[in-house]
Amino acid sequence: MSRRNIELLLLIIASPIVIVLFSMMVVTGGQELSVNTLGVPLGIFGAFVVAHLAVRKLAPAADPAILPIAFALSGIGIAFVTRIVPDLAVRQVMWLFAGIVVMILVLAFVRNLDKLANYKYTLMIAGILLLLSPMLPVIGYESGGGQLWLQVGSFKFQPGELAKILIVFFIAAYLAANREMLSVFTWKVGPVHLPSLPTLLPLIIMWALAFVVVVLEKDLGLALVLFSVFVIMLYVATGKKMYLVVSIALAAIAAVALYGMMGHVRTRVSIWLDPFAAAQGGGFQLVQSLFSLADGDLFGTGIGRGMGGGPVDAGGIPVAESDFIFPVIAEETGLMGAAGVLLLYLCFAIRGVVTAARAKSDVSSFTAVGLTSIIVLQAFIIVGGVTRLIPLTGITLPFVSQGGSSLIASFMIVGFLLRCGDEGTGVDSEIQRTGAIGVHGADSVLGRVALGKRLTGAMLMYSLLFAVLVANLTYIMIIKAPEYQNMPSNNHTIAREAKMERGTISTEDGVVLARSVRQDDGTYKREYPAGTLAAHIVGYSSQKFGTAGIEAAYNDTLRGQQNFASFTDVVNSLAGIQTKGNDVTLSIDSRIQESAQAALEGQVGACVVMDPETGAVLGMASSPTFNAADYEALLSQSTDSNSSELYNRATQALYAPGSTFKMVSLAAALQDGVATPTTEYDAPGEMEIGNAPVTNVKKRDYGRITLEQATWYSSNTVFGQVGVQIGADLLVQMAMNFGFNETIKFDLPLAMSLMPDPDEMTEWETAWAACGEPVGEHESPAGPQATVLEMCMVGSAIANEGALMQPYLVDGVYNANGERSFSAAPVKLKQAIDKETAARVMTVLEGVVTEGTGTRAAIEGVKVAGKTGTSERGDGDTDSWFVGMAPAEDPKVVVAINLERAESGSGAAAAHDVLKTALEVVGAL
Repeated sequence: MSRRNIELLLLIIASPIVIVLFSMMVVTGGQELSVNTLGVPLGIFGAFVVAHLAVRKLAPAADPAILPIAFALSGIGIAFVTRIVPDLAVRQVMWLFAGIVVMILVLAFVRNLDKLANYKYTLMIAGILLLLSPMLPVIGYESGGGQLWLQVGSFKFQPGELAKILIVFFIAAYLAANREMLSVFTWKVGPVHLPSLPTLLPLIIMWALAFVVVVLEKDLGLALVLFSVFVIMLYVATGKKMYLVVSIALAAIAAVALYGMMGHVRTRVSIWLDPFAAAQGGGFQLVQSLFSLADGDLFGTGIGRGMGGGPVDAGGIPVAESDFIFPVIAEETGLMGAAGVLLLYLCFAIRGVVTAARAKSDVSSFTAVGLTSIIVLQAFIIVGGVTRLIPLTGITLPFVSQGGSSLIASFMIVGFLLRCGDEGTGVDSEIQRTGAIGVHGADSVLGRVALGKRLTGAMLMYSLLFAVLVANLTYIMIIKAPEYQNMPSNNHTIAREAKMERGTISTEDGVVLARSVRQDDGTYKREYPAGTLAAHIVGYSSQKFGTAGIEAAYNDTLRGQQNFASFTDVVNSLAGIQTKGNDVTLSIDSRIQESAQAALEGQVGACVVMDPETGAVLGMASSPTFNAADYEALLSQSTDSNSSELYNRATQALYAPGSTFKMVSLAAALQDGVATPTTEYDAPGEMEIGNAPVTNVKKRDYGRITLEQATWYSSNTVFGQVGVQIGADLLVQMAMNFGFNETIKFDLPLAMSLMPDPDEMTEWETAWAACGEPVGEHESPAGPQATVLEMCMVGSAIANEGALMQPYLVDGVYNANGERSFSAAPVKLKQAIDKETAARVMTVLEGVVTEGTGTRAAIEGVKVAGKTGTSERGDGDTDSWFVGMAPAEDPKVVVAINLERAESGSGAAAAHDVLKTALEVVGAL
């Protein structure tokens, strides 16, 4: 079969790909298939048939596969441009027709590429002028951060697209004329022969040109393509691997210099390293691209059903029709479809290399290598960029991306490649000399063999590039996809969930905190009917801002994708049958929660209430708080989460625990036998420990008192002495027994409570640490620093005979039929202290409330044990703490509260009503 008949057959084979794509879009859009609705793909096929007839006439010996590959790629491009921006579809089709016309004109007027070699310097000057022309005033036009365009009236054009082709012609002609000189290395350094400076001059000039393009036009992609194409052509012409080494070194130097000089480059690199850090800013496009890729899976969402190609406010990728068209293709056709597109580019690379191998002259061969490299490298760079394999650069995907300049340049390349192939002499003929291949002269068969080896090397490089792309796609779309889809900020997942009825979130006593309400359009709106009640615990579920709180922690459960209550639930999930999500019941009681929030009203601070025997969190409040229904307005306005109403101070803020930490110090002293409750100490208002002062509050002198009394009155000078007796090692170990320096599993994000490295602690620091004040300055963090939840856990362990329980917020999960799929069960984390020590500590803590600083927490009719705390903030203000347990003889409730910038003792007063309400709810009062 002749080459042209093979070409026609391949066009016919490729046509169903394009027609089926358009057919699926038509069906998805609710239209009927007909000649009218499929007019575009049929018209495109007709245009390529005309191109085929022109090639049959003008280049009968040209490669038979290049035109069909261009047809398949450009057809896919037109289909997805139509899918993404229908208003630009007709214009893109017109550009496609114009590109085909330009290709035919190239074949008609360029009959011998060798003749172009006579004008190589003219071509070079024209190419450089075109490259730099966007810098011209008035007509130079900046878009997308790069100075890349010329604009005259409404007409815009990227001259760099044409400049690349002209520069390739110059390089091909230059290499053909000077290859022998470039192949001889005359500079000897020891046993190594290196190229001389005149030999390296072209490489340095191209490096400098690429550098200038980046600096002046901020076009990383174009510069990278130009330099890489030159290096590949130089290697194919000379076979000298040293050029590759020097090129890599020059590229590294340029990368470091540009990173240091240009903020634009630093921004691109930082976005590449962590796009999610700037997900609402410069990293938005890349993040949306990754979300689209994650949705694609193996077979895609279906043509027209992906979100990446939709409106930006509905999860679409900005300007998806241009630089980011590939993620849209991958999302809707899956890994198989995306890999298929990359395979088409690899096939194009193969046919380009075959054309270079068959070329009759050096100029034609090197031109084919250069033009093929332009297409291949552009595809690799842009696909690598949008898939986060390499930093993103602003170039188009050849044949596929929307844009006239790129499309016309791509078809010009096709035309020249067809001309190179038509000049081919076949594998049995030699390359005619415009500079010999190899060392055996113009007519040596070794010349063909040498060129073949270098072209094989180039082909292996192309194959490796696309293999890396496919591997990276597989990693993102299959392995990494679940992680991306479950990210709280994934607006794709949240938008799909808008059509899904999420389960409710409610308190243990039945108050609904979150629910989904069906809207007229069939979507569901998340509502928070309880206002401020437990707002920090519940969090939010937003298409714009993602999820937080229990909405994030139990996202899959609320969607009905976890915690299945029956086999039917499992089958429905696997089959993709949409059902109502699971309901989540919290361990908190609305009455206790209201009391905790009331205790904080008008203050800044946090309060946690726990059942010491089970670890169930009965209440958790943070102030200031917010109305859960208004979370989107708050998120839009908030710039500092650490000072906003959205910040959960109960679990995320680290405080100096002040004298509440003396519970830990007391437990260490009693359990290790350092002291007993009746051991006496001097308690002056101030004393020197470790050559520095330790002082009581207001430097109050208590005389000589017992350790028990020192706990009642919260004497720092006594506990400073006890801390030194205990020692840094034992003090830190005891804190770790209670959960410090440990990542504790919890339903909400929980900051780790901290203690220093005991080897770094001075005697003075140890004394103050025993009092609950972090004063150290060293590599390890100062300590103690604790969350309010951690101090509630300390109190709970002491109240629970020394056993520290796993804290939890979720009591149960129920499916849509009310069947329970999960019930919380108490889990013991560790035995912090022995039972006897816990009982002795509890006895001492009772005296704090009856005799000491915690009398304001006393409740009539029930014994309360507890510990107050006043911690220094470092600016003259103090925080007021209280940790209380009741009934003291058999504790059912533990409360920990901290009020920022509050007077001493106010924490105990605030805890009083919370303790009382909690005792009433649990039936202990």
